Amino acid sequence: MSKIAFVFPGQGAQYTGMAKDFYEKFPVSREVFEKASKASGLDVETLCFEENENLNITEYTQIAMLAAEIAILRAAEESGITSQVNAGLSLGEYGALAASGVMTEEDAFTVVRKRGILMQEAYPTGGAMSAVLGTDAELIEKVCQETEGIVSIANYNCPGQIVITGEEKAVAAAGEALKAAGARRVIPLKVSGPFHCGLLREAGEKLGQALADVEIQKFAIPYVTNVTAQNVTEPEQVKELLVKQVSSSVRWQQSVEQMISDGVDTFIEIGPGKTLTGFLKKINRNVKALHIEKVEDLEAVRKELSVNAGE
Repeated sequence: MSKIAFVFPGQGAQYTGMAKDFYEKFPVSREVFEKASKASGLDVETLCFEENENLNITEYTQIAMLAAEIAILRAAEESGITSQVNAGLSLGEYGALAASGVMTEEDAFTVVRKRGILMQEAYPTGGAMSAVLGTDAELIEKVCQETEGIVSIANYNCPGQIVITGEEKAVAAAGEALKAAGARRVIPLKVSGPFHCGLLREAGEKLGQALADVEIQKFAIPYVTNVTAQNVTEPEQVKELLVKQVSSSVRWQQSVEQMISDGVDTFIEIGPGKTLTGFLKKINRNVKALHIEKVEDLEAVRKELSVNAGE
């Protein structure tokens, strides 16, 4: 019997039309979008399904992505696909929390709407992020420490792909130093802020205020947090971790390795794109990497899981 993890992507995977086929086919998915619109005060269906400039602005991207992910999740659950542990990259951690039954959908949408606004406002100009390819984490950490200004690792995505974040000049200087030290490529990212670094600590603290009235429920399923790459099973840990997550590194590779060490052999990426599936293949090729992005993916995944179970 496979041990399954649901994993949820973060910002950057969004596109116009994401989860629209689920919205049209599954009433449970349609209800998710309706809840997202009501909780956020936005027309989330229009935001996700019609061409618009807002979809790629953090303030709006986060609520749109979460709505799409939970809409797909609920359809998958209704189709009999379940997990034993959940995790998400950055924003995707809220999808994992919804899958673990820790937070109601309404609360998740309310908090993520606030999170998007706070992160958008936290450092509107002068910040940057770059993907560093083809070198190891230890060198990147060393270069960041030696670079003048604020620059640090935002994401440990997979072997050979790490994202740095911070002040624009510091990120550029670190990038040049890393290329000189042998990094294969350094690619500036089109983002609207220096996410997952100390510059956003205040935004995290303000998010804590938004979380104050949210009831964290007992876990139906554990999840693995970005902050420590460890399993979380106690409700009282959740709010503190979500506050820290805004300004701390996303330890995605370590999170996946933790789940594999706990016996996970099948990962199902739920949401737009195949970003996490690609990372997984670089982290460990011996585990199964599936994804559910379109309605037709549901049946393909069900068949794959049935074959593995010997049904």
